[in-house]
Amino acid sequence: MSFPALRTLFSRILVTIAVVSVVFQLFTAWVIGQLMLLPVGQRAAADLVALMMQTAETWLQYPSAERMRYAAEVRESLLLHVGAPDQSLPYSTSLLPYLFFIERELQAKAGQPVMLRMSHMDDDDWFWADVLVQGQPVRLGFSRNRIGVHPPFALFLVLSVGGLVILATAVLLARRLSRPLENLADAAQHIGSGQWPAPLPEEGPQELAALARSFNQMGQQVRELLANRTTLLAGISHDLRTPLARIQLALAMLPENAEPDLVQGMQRDLEEMNRLIGQFLEISRGLGEAKLEWVDVSEALRELADNARRGGAEVNWRDAGPCRLELHKLALCRIVANLLENAVRYGAGQPVELEYICGDDGLVLSIMDRGPGIPAEAREAVFRPFYRLEQSRSAQTGGSGLGLAIARQLAEANQWTIELLPRDGGGTVAKVGIPVGRKL
Repeated sequence: MSFPALRTLFSRILVTIAVVSVVFQLFTAWVIGQLMLLPVGQRAAADLVALMMQTAETWLQYPSAERMRYAAEVRESLLLHVGAPDQSLPYSTSLLPYLFFIERELQAKAGQPVMLRMSHMDDDDWFWADVLVQGQPVRLGFSRNRIGVHPPFALFLVLSVGGLVILATAVLLARRLSRPLENLADAAQHIGSGQWPAPLPEEGPQELAALARSFNQMGQQVRELLANRTTLLAGISHDLRTPLARIQLALAMLPENAEPDLVQGMQRDLEEMNRLIGQFLEISRGLGEAKLEWVDVSEALRELADNARRGGAEVNWRDAGPCRLELHKLALCRIVANLLENAVRYGAGQPVELEYICGDDGLVLSIMDRGPGIPAEAREAVFRPFYRLEQSRSAQTGGSGLGLAIARQLAEANQWTIELLPRDGGGTVAKVGIPVGRKL
């Protein structure tokens, strides 16, 4: 069983250090109490009881007229009281271990059970014991100030101050260890979404500095690799389109008696190859940086719906009112156009619906069709390049398998989300989530 609050490295290090420190602190307190405080307390209690019994014996030796003077001297010099029992007092409710030691020593000295009583006098608490000395009842008392120790307060002070020091130290150590790893995780997430954060500081402990250095080198290598990929694809596109243009020109110059079906088939193949090359370039540019601009979402979606209608598609557009956001307009248009094309192609000839919700949390776009739908186990696989569901996407009606891949890469590059969900009544709902950066 794991607790959500203990999933982070910082919280686990903090809790581990705190628990070990508290256990050690309690063990230390137990050792000090058992091996130092208890023996000292027992010895002090034995000395006090011996003094009390000696005082009682001396008090009994004085004549009755001199006993009051002697009791006053003892009270002033030793903070002890000696006299005859004169009234009933309540039993003590104090939990000080020292008082237990006093009772035990008195029982040993007097040879009879003794239970301490308690009263408040002269702005102080006094403890009393009625014992038989030389066969006569004597009341002995001592003040709380004579004990002079405050174990509960001392224990609270030691544990509280020690706990605060331990907690502060644990927080400092855990933060120093986890902060570089948190920065590393954030940087890795940004690189995974196509962004390029600033290099991590190569400082701190040797192991963490080496990790940051290796990560920075890896990030630079990935960036160079993607740049080389883009350059390579652009070069391949240029090299392929040149001979394709020559072939297309050669087809146009064929004699009129050439077989029409063969010529048309070759032209369709050339167009398909050009389209594939264009989509490859879109993927290569999908992780590139784009310029943020203020976009009227309603107007942009209206244009996309009109473009789809001009291509022969039936699109029902629902305007939800004004919505202006700062985002990458080209990425938004490319994603929605690809999703609309996908919905029209596999929508079983039914109208496609396009709508949006613009709230405080962000923008949610929905493209809905009435096609055969996508099986749950394939809803993520369809975003892979060239993946096709043969049950609903035949070679005659299906696309190249790159439209959804391009849409997903563009969305991830801008930290947006795309998900495909089943639609009530049949079909698929493609949802695009765009968190709010800045909104008018």
